Amino acid sequence: MFHPTVARLTYRALLGRRRALILFALPALLVVIAVAVRALAGADDSTASGILGGFALGTMVPLIGVIAGTGAIGPEIDDGSVVYLLSKPVPRPTIIFTKLLVATGVTVAFSAVPVLLAGFLLNGNSQQIAVAYAVAAAVASVAYSALFLLLGTITRHAVVFGLVYALVWEALFGTLVPGARTLSVQQWALAVGQKVGAEGALTSDVQLPLAICLLTVLTAGATWYAGRRLKSLTLTGEE
Repeated sequence: MFHPTVARLTYRALLGRRRALILFALPALLVVIAVAVRALAGADDSTASGILGGFALGTMVPLIGVIAGTGAIGPEIDDGSVVYLLSKPVPRPTIIFTKLLVATGVTVAFSAVPVLLAGFLLNGNSQQIAVAYAVAAAVASVAYSALFLLLGTITRHAVVFGLVYALVWEALFGTLVPGARTLSVQQWALAVGQKVGAEGALTSDVQLPLAICLLTVLTAGATWYAGRRLKSLTLTGEE
């Protein structure tokens, strides 16, 4: 299910100059904010949770997921270079699964790791807040990668739809509208992080068993359907 050549090509596409700048900029901004807040306000658990939950998990992680998930396959479909892959004797579900692993790895590296570092900078991991939010970011990275990889296979406007989901649904509705939180990857990931952190350090509107079920269904379902969509592409790159 893993193809090294596909993985190498995907890494090269994701870490190209333009995308790499964006991928590095968001985590760098988070770390700068963490350093500034710690220097000006000192260590504070509520402030750390606000930054890690509001900016990091609520905005940075889904944006990185959009960049990595859609960038893993969308540009190849747009410029027709996906024909090179489709002409090779590589099963198309293998192509999707390999790209998902690469996108997930990139998203985790540029989101969960900086979240962990920022958490230690903000409050020294008091109440396990840094570790809990890092785990939540890693869990969310998997789901976001699968979701946005699927978008990359079904529409040429995957980045636009991904940004709408990340900025409007997750950052706005998922925060302000109680009913929408149940269908929020952020809330599902928070349920997992809540189990890791100290009691009351993190809160989620979704119970852990339901969150795990929804995360699994989304990731598996998006990956399966992305494989089916890729199968529907002809060697001319037309759907």
